Amino acid sequence: MTINRPLTLIAELTYRCPLRCPYCSNPVNYGEINRDQELSTEYWLEAIHQAAKLGILQLGFTGGEPLLRKDLEMMVETAASRGIYTSLITAGTILTPERAAKLKDCGLDHVQISIQDSQAEQSNYIAGVASFEQKLAAARLVKKLGFPLTINVVLHRHNLDRIEEILELCKVLQADRVELANTQYYGWALYNRSSLLPTAAQLEQAQKATALAVEKRYFPMGIVYVLPDYYAKYPKPCMDGWGQQTIVISPAGDILPCQVATSIPELKFANIRDRNLEWIWFESEAFNRFRGTDWMDEPCRSCSRKNVDFGGCRCQAFLLTGKSSATDPTCHLSPDRQLIVKAREGGELNYSQLTYRSYHVP
Repeated sequence: MTINRPLTLIAELTYRCPLRCPYCSNPVNYGEINRDQELSTEYWLEAIHQAAKLGILQLGFTGGEPLLRKDLEMMVETAASRGIYTSLITAGTILTPERAAKLKDCGLDHVQISIQDSQAEQSNYIAGVASFEQKLAAARLVKKLGFPLTINVVLHRHNLDRIEEILELCKVLQADRVELANTQYYGWALYNRSSLLPTAAQLEQAQKATALAVEKRYFPMGIVYVLPDYYAKYPKPCMDGWGQQTIVISPAGDILPCQVATSIPELKFANIRDRNLEWIWFESEAFNRFRGTDWMDEPCRSCSRKNVDFGGCRCQAFLLTGKSSATDPTCHLSPDRQLIVKAREGGELNYSQLTYRSYHVP
């Protein structure tokens, strides 16, 4: 099997974050992860150089909150010097004019800011802390400095009824691009599934509003609308295929095919402290475990879509069935599809309180 070189590096600089979002994809054992385990500046800079040699074209600095790393500017400058397109993926709450200007000078190309809702009270409720006004100020600052601005909104039962208001707020903030990403149920989102799962009526409304925004070209770089897996007929390809395009580096230096790959306990991941990125990408067992189609069980093995969705998400398959090679239950052909049907029906009927990620910013 031919292995292509990766295109994207997702650098999770820290799991620390001032927000407490109940759909956070950070590990649920976040409180056990010590700040001292985070990679040093030296390792991050070396990782960026290795990524450039490997052929990486774009790099997203994310977390947690990447702005909590005081060496972020050095990383941006290093990536820019190697010709890599860089994005800062931030909550925006601690982005100051001085820091933003410095990042611009260092060569940062693009900023993505998350917004939880169109109304302050609801946005603060979802974030778990008062943050709405800081986010709006950050978005305005980003535009003032001339950055392309993406606004990311995670959608769920608590904010879908205001989808038109959310789109209008994005227009007011002059977003160049908008990501409307329905919650994916990993990490804390899986804990909160019964409270976050939308209704079918909400999704229908959201699709209509999004289609209108696309038609009227509200945003020059477009809208990305991600349907929740639980309401889809077929699963989405995990990261465009496991080990096909993307490398994730965790705060502690583990090299992963996706942000939540550590949820599959059978996999062992190499660390940037011990191995270089090229060896990990081409040779490591974890990256090769679900490449291609040879690993597949039925019905995926004989399915005409096996090279389209690659059996769906491996982490989701494991979290729902206990078997990492199982067909993603979000596929209507999966023998475990009833797990999704029951969860969806339960979401329509039940409504529980949110459980927030622990608030921890050392």
